Amino acid sequence: MDDFLKHFFPSVYRRKQAHLHETDYCKYDNQILTLFTSSLYFAGLVSTFGASYVTRKYGRRISIMGGAVSFFLGGAVNAGAVNVLMLIIGRILLGVGIGFGNQAVPLYLSEIAPPKIRGAVNQLFQLTTCLGILVADIINYFTDKLHPWGWRLSLGLAMVPATLMFIGGIFLPETPNSLVEQGKLDKARNILEKVRGTHKVDAEFEDLKEASEAARAVKHPFRNLLKPKNRPQLIIGALGIPAFQQLSGMNSILFYAPVIFQSLGMGSGTSLYSSIITSSMLVLGALVSMSVVDRLGRRFLFIEAGIQMISSMVVVAVTLALKFGRGVTLPKDLAIILVVAICTFVVAYGWSWGPLGWLVPSEIFPLETRSAGQSMVVCVNLFFTAAIAQCFLAMLCHLRYGVFILFAGLIVIMSLFIILLLPETKQVPIEEMSRLWEKHWFWKSIVCPPDSGNDDQKQQETKAATVV
Repeated sequence: MDDFLKHFFPSVYRRKQAHLHETDYCKYDNQILTLFTSSLYFAGLVSTFGASYVTRKYGRRISIMGGAVSFFLGGAVNAGAVNVLMLIIGRILLGVGIGFGNQAVPLYLSEIAPPKIRGAVNQLFQLTTCLGILVADIINYFTDKLHPWGWRLSLGLAMVPATLMFIGGIFLPETPNSLVEQGKLDKARNILEKVRGTHKVDAEFEDLKEASEAARAVKHPFRNLLKPKNRPQLIIGALGIPAFQQLSGMNSILFYAPVIFQSLGMGSGTSLYSSIITSSMLVLGALVSMSVVDRLGRRFLFIEAGIQMISSMVVVAVTLALKFGRGVTLPKDLAIILVVAICTFVVAYGWSWGPLGWLVPSEIFPLETRSAGQSMVVCVNLFFTAAIAQCFLAMLCHLRYGVFILFAGLIVIMSLFIILLLPETKQVPIEEMSRLWEKHWFWKSIVCPPDSGNDDQKQQETKAATVV
């Protein structure tokens, strides 16, 4: 918003107005401006380790409520900001909220949901996130017209969902997994019966108790992630998927959609309107994913979306390479092609890497490393989010249309990663997920070395002989 830029980033505002005197790709290349965006993610990256301890020790529900408090404070500080330092402090408080929320919410949803609809329930996280983005874009569209304080209203309204999040947390039951982990067995069984709608939960409850006993035996969950039996979860869930989710370029396009569209010659209001369209595509993608993820599976959505996202990025890059230059406003028909290509990219991300980037990691970790694993997921995700957010406008300035070719190449690598290393996880109970790795063409030699079975057999034979 112009009023926001005038107040905090006057040099960027002046460069924005000088449309004909410099390369359009570089108008918003300002590291302090991007630090305003990325500081949130650096804060979330650090806070997720504290959130891991709280989530494991005191439960998923407390982490969610703690995140809500931090969100509220961040919104209040940003709304009242008088200088860039206050803006960044507010963003850091919002980042702490993200660290706690991203740590606890996917775990909560995966643990509370029945296996047969776990994918759809978990993706409520992505759906409501997308709806939040859409609502924020609509708010920005209207508050942009309120001079000169509309930006304060826009930032301050973050306190409303934070309040709802805290109040909602008061009424949430804790997950059975977490209650068993805390030794509250009777309460855990009552909650399990309530959320499953039946008293016939003996088998699942016994699985939870056995998993909890194994979890308590692990004194160093982060160190335990490095063991060979947890290598697939570490590589796929904690490192690969959260990193690739950001390297797709989606968040950069989403964060800077108004900037991108303004750079392409659209006015401030038109660019915000275009970002509403892209946000709507994200919501549509999330709805599609929810409806088909437990039928078509995770791998299908990953692979199909990869093809669609690569094609979209190539169209954007080629169009910009041919027609976009110094101070030249794009013709209307080409601008429409770019908006359609970006929307095609966004909707594919919306039914694949967006929701599945949280779903798959949350369902593949065993209980003994689940909180630690989720911390790694959030940490890696936020690190790459912050890095890309901090670098994107500079990349756009120096690489120009080549930045979209770069993202297309990264999506090729991401898709091959999924094809080769991720087994299908749909409708597999979390407690039985380890069997997938034992059958996988690549992972079975790591989690089940050829001699490990013989060692187990020898131990059983020795134990039997001792009993005799």
